[in-house]
Amino acid sequence: MPQRTTTIANPTGLHARPAALFAKTAGASGHSITIARDGEAPIDASSILMIMGLGLSHGDAVTLVGDEGADAILDQLVELLESDLDSVPA
Repeated sequence: MPQRTTTIANPTGLHARPAALFAKTAGASGHSITIARDGEAPIDASSILMIMGLGLSHGDAVTLVGDEGADAILDQLVELLESDLDSVPA
C-alpha cells in the first residue's frame, strides 16, 4: 500500500475550510485513503469531521496511506497539506 509522510504547512492547521478541501479531494479520488498523526490510529481522509477531530496544527507530521494505485492522489494530497490552504480559492 502506498504511503506518504508530510508536515502540515497551513499556518492555522486543518480547521474547517482546509479540512473540507482536503476531505473533498480525498473523497473524490475513488480510493480508500487514511490520514494519521504520527503515533495515532489512522482515520478516513474523506471525512471532514474525523479530520477536524484530529486537531492538526501547523508543523504536525501526518502519514497518508492509500490502496493500490493511489500514488497520484497521495501526491496531490501531500501537495495540499504542504501549502497554505487558506489561500486556495474555494
